[in-house]
Amino acid sequence: MGAIQPVSDKTFEADVLKSDIPVLVDFWAEWCQPCRKIETMLNEIAVGDLADKVKIVKVDIDSNPETARAYQVLSVPTLTVFKDGEPFRSVVGASPKSALVRLIESALEPA
Repeated sequence: MGAIQPVSDKTFEADVLKSDIPVLVDFWAEWCQPCRKIETMLNEIAVGDLADKVKIVKVDIDSNPETARAYQVLSVPTLTVFKDGEPFRSVVGASPKSALVRLIESALEPA
């Protein structure tokens, strides 16, 4: 996979809900400093060892309020892993890279 791709209200279903692999969705906003802080870590994960196992996407909550509202995103950053088209696990706020990797790895484990 590789780079983080932006996703919109219009593309969310195709890019996230219908994905064959787990998707980490970064709900963020331009004005959010913690969002900027974790962006580097997310980029490292997107091109690292998990690159072929997970897709990482970003949803700007200001530009895509429907998706943010549908998943009750009240605070940014909110990172939600979607597995088989459903929200699997979420974390709110800036987390260390190791915590983000564990979040992703939990979705990779067999059910």
